[in-house]
Amino acid sequence: MAPEKRTVLITGCSDGGLGAALALAFHKHGDRVFATARTPSKMSSLQSLGIETLPLDVLSEESIRTCVEKVSSLTGGSLDILVNNAGAGFNKPVLDISIAEIQRQFELNVFSVLRVIQLFFPLLRNSTTKNKMIVNNTSCGTVLTLPFVGPYSASKAALASFSETLRLEMQAFRIRVIDLRTAGVRSKFFDNVNVEMSPTLPENSPYSPGKDIVEKFISQGPSVGLMDADIWAKNVVRDLSKRGGKGTPHQIWRGQGATSAWFSATAVPVGWMDGVVKKLSGLDIVERRIEKKEKMAGGHQAQ
Repeated sequence: MAPEKRTVLITGCSDGGLGAALALAFHKHGDRVFATARTPSKMSSLQSLGIETLPLDVLSEESIRTCVEKVSSLTGGSLDILVNNAGAGFNKPVLDISIAEIQRQFELNVFSVLRVIQLFFPLLRNSTTKNKMIVNNTSCGTVLTLPFVGPYSASKAALASFSETLRLEMQAFRIRVIDLRTAGVRSKFFDNVNVEMSPTLPENSPYSPGKDIVEKFISQGPSVGLMDADIWAKNVVRDLSKRGGKGTPHQIWRGQGATSAWFSATAVPVGWMDGVVKKLSGLDIVERRIEKKEKMAGGHQAQ
């Protein structure tokens, strides 16, 4: 028996990103995909494969409403799966990033997602599929915290918390809410980070003794292996399709290092991973440099 053909809308589907990989994986699975992005021309690879693309700026309520109306006209007023993938990271130490930049991070990674969910809810409610879903792409960084990416991790943790609340609240409408906790996947994430904000520390940063290490980390991320986006997306779509969606867990952990992150979050006491995390990010070297500078400053004062 052929699997049910579902209608799936995915945000943040620019070529080379995770959303595009998901769009292709759903398309190969046989679902009808609406791939969206703020700039439709950046979805040319998906368009060439016959995947339907629509403009959607998740930061604009008007753009979201227009997209809702378009999808409604194309589907007869319903949507089976909404995948909230659009987002970005603004990376800097918490002491160095402005409150305005942190607010901008939450506006993109949290508030825009809630706005999209609220406005697409009527279409999801109208769906007649047995397993309609909202899938929020959060991060393993919500539980495996790395230094220098605090605003991003905090925003994804907030979305994960909202996802858990929505999981309960949406049961009344038979809509499943899935928290997709993504780990290391090869994408344009850090390219986009460096476009959104300069990966440089201010001159008066308290982390200036380790400036080279911090700036390298916030612009490139940890030096670890990454999973190919197409493999990640294939696994995610398979998870979302178990027994027609009925077997999908409420949390999906996928990507390089996802299993380790899950284990750290569920079985390892707080602080046990600090040494690993510090070495991974270079914070151990930064700490030693700061300590050395402070000792030298103290010695000069004593003289």
